[in-house]
Amino acid sequence: MKKVVKVENAPAAIGPYSQAVWAGDFLYISGQLGLDPKTGEMAAKDVASQAEQVLKNIGAILETQGLSFGDVVKTTVFAKNMNDFQAVNEIYAKYFTIDCPARAFVEVARLPKDALVEIEAVAYKG
Repeated sequence: MKKVVKVENAPAAIGPYSQAVWAGDFLYISGQLGLDPKTGEMAAKDVASQAEQVLKNIGAILETQGLSFGDVVKTTVFAKNMNDFQAVNEIYAKYFTIDCPARAFVEVARLPKDALVEIEAVAYKG
């Protein structure tokens, strides 16, 4: 069964997609940017601050669905610059502390709104 998720305390989708979608026991969270949910603007210009906001946005979606970062089984990190790997990891490690999810970290040419980092996640509610 598919169920679309829309929450107010995370940035609204900026295109024809959902913030997240349940498919059975899995919650697929669309790529989140470092957008302030209240203003829709980038929360900061540096990658560490953007990564922090990205993870806050993911956390807001998880929380509304009765989940936590401990329920995340897979993430994909898209970064504008692979040199930001360590800075993003430092922030990421604050949210994923035990039994970290599987992950890919990919450098991309450009992200929406010229973001420096975007993260998508899959959580499991078993």
